[in-house]
Amino acid sequence: MEIFYSTFLIIAAFLLGACPFSVWIGRLFLKKDITKYGDGNPGAANVFRAGSVKLGLLAVFLDMLKGIPFVYIAYAVFDLSMGVVVAVGLGAILGHSFSPLLRFRGGKSVSVTFGVIIAMPQLDILVVFVLLTVFGILFIEQHSWAVITGPAGTIIYLLAARGYSWESLFMVCILALFVAKQYDDLRTFPRFKPRLINWFQSRRHET
Repeated sequence: MEIFYSTFLIIAAFLLGACPFSVWIGRLFLKKDITKYGDGNPGAANVFRAGSVKLGLLAVFLDMLKGIPFVYIAYAVFDLSMGVVVAVGLGAILGHSFSPLLRFRGGKSVSVTFGVIIAMPQLDILVVFVLLTVFGILFIEQHSWAVITGPAGTIIYLLAARGYSWESLFMVCILALFVAKQYDDLRTFPRFKPRLINWFQSRRHET
């Protein structure tokens, strides 16, 4: 039965992840094709660019939400192994990244990845991932480089704290996917935000 439950949850997570909520929101509420905006990505960022902050936040929330249920069910209901939990989480993320409903195109998977990590039982991974991602956003100008600080730094943390594990393998897969999705933007060397750094330095001198 474990094989059946595992297979069902992975497929279900993939199909839920494949639901392009951002595209549907654009069509239903904005009457626009969001892939005509910005970088052409069928993700939440282009809902913002299409002209609605509220709907953009809704798209982010829904993309995050679809990474949660089947990951949670895998360990909390069926008590499946961590390897299966990781596979279910990757199923949701890959469904979003390569949706069969969009001819196997998809978003950059940041929001759904947050959802998967929220659903996982290890709170420390979520805390480290969030803190490092926020650090990247605060100090790095390019969004692409800022985003990959989360998985890259979390890999280092997991290897130091747990050694080789399913969690570290999961994060390696996330890093590889983020790099593949943002490869063109990552070809430029990261630039740091000098104003923010200068502000922190001035505050330190004042104290």
